[in-house]
Amino acid sequence: MSQVVGNTALAYARVWHHADASDRILGKLAERIAIVLMGKHKPIFDPSADCGDYVVVTNARKIKVTGNKSQQLVYRHHTMFPGGLKEIQYKDMMLRKPDEIIRQAVSGMLPKNKLRERRLQRLRIFEDDDMGLFQHNILKRWEDGTLR
Repeated sequence: MSQVVGNTALAYARVWHHADASDRILGKLAERIAIVLMGKHKPIFDPSADCGDYVVVTNARKIKVTGNKSQQLVYRHHTMFPGGLKEIQYKDMMLRKPDEIIRQAVSGMLPKNKLRERRLQRLRIFEDDDMGLFQHNILKRWEDGTLR
């Protein structure tokens, strides 16, 4: 006998959230995005189920970091060839790929399991205010950092 009451498909329905990164702190914004991507804000949250929502982030170029992170933060990746370690400073990454800064911060806050890549696919990041066709999907906005 099932213990389910009501329509569970409605509980698992994915909602599109919009977050404006203008003058927001990188770590705090990434934490909020990770919570929404995992679905922890929903009452049906289960760590083994992928019940999170979509998140659209705009104005990635205007994100802020605190302290001396703008001088000290270094992003590293390896090309898998001998001597292929590449290092990019934060300020250079901000000029070249500001969306990758937010994506790596959110990726670091998600659980390291098989659902991580699938959750990151639901994250859309734009450098400026224009989000193209995704603006028609937005149902919830949280410019002030809340998940209402």
